Amino acid sequence: MSDDRLITALDLPNVLDGLELAKTLGDSVNFYKIGLGMLTGGGLALANELKQEFGKRIFLDMKFFDIPATVEAAVRGVAQFNLDFLTVHGDPHVVRAAREGAGGSDMKILAVTILTSLDRDDLDASLIKDGKIADLVMERAAKALNAGADGVIASPQEAAMIRALPEAHGKLIVTPGVRPAGAAHGDQKRVATPAQAIKDGADHIVVGRPIWQSDDPKAAAKAILAELRG
Repeated sequence: MSDDRLITALDLPNVLDGLELAKTLGDSVNFYKIGLGMLTGGGLALANELKQEFGKRIFLDMKFFDIPATVEAAVRGVAQFNLDFLTVHGDPHVVRAAREGAGGSDMKILAVTILTSLDRDDLDASLIKDGKIADLVMERAAKALNAGADGVIASPQEAAMIRALPEAHGKLIVTPGVRPAGAAHGDQKRVATPAQAIKDGADHIVVGRPIWQSDDPKAAAKAILAELRG
């Protein structure tokens, strides 16, 4: 039985691999993330197929960032496909443009705070202002939510702090960087286990490699679901 709190990331090279994994997981997973890495391999077509033919929920992780008119047009184009979540960068002007583009659709606009693969050294190299990452995430989350975002993307380590923000009341928190106990962190630097992420206030967790790199992806997904329910 599926649990929509788990979003499985189809971070695979092409749609054939992605579709094969979805068929392998079957009814155990109902929510999938398709990101930029698969976009040029037919990701939007896969999103539509999983949504329309298999009845799955779809999180399109595009992290749009551009001038407002371009963001608005891009989001308006995506909204016609009746997908569930779409990410944009959390800068207020981007969020406001995305909100306009989404119009009256049911698609949720999720704002990226600070990527879970980044640490303070990375922010320094990108000339991002001084401060602890957690404080910057909180500030960006509040601004994005005030600008009209339906929720935010943040690491599990910041989920509890964001959930405590007045601006986060009734909003979604989606956490990548989730790793089952014992799993390799890969390029993620701010991680937590599935159960801890939910306990700290996340509505959904995103898990990719620990599932699709497993020798038995369905068993790996079921183990994560069992942890969430426990």
